[in-house]
Amino acid sequence: MPALVPAFARIGEENAFAVLARATALAQAGRDVINLGIGQPDMPTPPHVVEAAVKALRDGHHGYTPATGILPLREAVSRDILRRLDVAVSPESVMIVPGGKVTMFMAILMFGEPGAEILYPDPGFPIYRSMIEFTGATPVPIPIRERNGFAFSAEETLGLITPRTRLVILNSPANPTGGVTPKAEIDRLVAGLAAHPQVTVLSDEIYGTMTYDGERHHSLLAYPEIRDRLIYLDGASKTYAMTGWRLGWSVWPAPLYDAARKLAVNSFSCVNAATQWAGISALDGPQDAVAAMMAEFDRRRLLVVEGLNRLPGVSCITPKGAFYAFPNIAGTGWKAKALASALLEEAGIATIGGPDFGVHGEGYLRLSYANSAENIARALERMGAFLAERRA
Repeated sequence: MPALVPAFARIGEENAFAVLARATALAQAGRDVINLGIGQPDMPTPPHVVEAAVKALRDGHHGYTPATGILPLREAVSRDILRRLDVAVSPESVMIVPGGKVTMFMAILMFGEPGAEILYPDPGFPIYRSMIEFTGATPVPIPIRERNGFAFSAEETLGLITPRTRLVILNSPANPTGGVTPKAEIDRLVAGLAAHPQVTVLSDEIYGTMTYDGERHHSLLAYPEIRDRLIYLDGASKTYAMTGWRLGWSVWPAPLYDAARKLAVNSFSCVNAATQWAGISALDGPQDAVAAMMAEFDRRRLLVVEGLNRLPGVSCITPKGAFYAFPNIAGTGWKAKALASALLEEAGIATIGGPDFGVHGEGYLRLSYANSAENIARALERMGAFLAERRA
């Protein structure tokens, strides 16, 4: 076996894909499996977006593009940010990347090294911690607590910053919890960051269009006092049901933009050309499909929360964003990963155990309601039967 550098012994992965693979294998073997595990809209990409990609290919957009992305798409991103967030962003600060993870990868590589500390949400997207550990930096979890509605606490976050802190990662609306951090909490965080000028912030806002109950997403881009050390992460995967297209974008402060460009040149060269033209159509075209998708997610959200709260030993607060529920299963007596495994193998329901999202995830499961209302109802019925028969 060739000897890898030691950093690879520290790298983790995203267990949702392992669960997806096992669920697929069970289905191929003839089992009826309902997948509430993977975070992927079950709706197709809007037809006008698909047609834009086809037209781009027919028009001859077959070659390399600039590593930072084609200017028309960077301009479309700027227009979208102004329209949605009321924040002016220069296209020259926008970078087009193949999916949201690439921005995480770049930012963490820039600031992660032995002796450095990087704060990240816990429970949170598992790639944060994986990449932090890969760089040799110390991962410092920011507890995301149910009693706060799964919003981050400014006071708790600021209290974790030390002279060794280089980067703070924030995520709202949040995966896996569906939490949305209110503006007052963000205000307090930004005010407190004034005392820590050495700290850069990575704001993962990939679910920024996905809020409910009149809740408004408040972007960290709207705070000029931290714009010179803020990295903004967004993309098309969730909003436009484009997970397989691999299209993301980020906004970088001027001092970091060229470093990000060099990482792009050294890794992926550029994003698929036709995908970029499709992205322009997604951002500038009709938003009816997005509105319809969100209305359907809202209907499913209420269905899944109501159903979970009827299950023995389970309680679930209502998520305010994204398309995940994060029920508390402590009352069942099961450990979270053991329950997720048993539900898949014995009841044919794919979910993700909370510890796959961090140490503070024990006692919870993540359920994605990016599946049909019919399948959600069937899954909840199976879960109820399973828990009634198999109390731990």
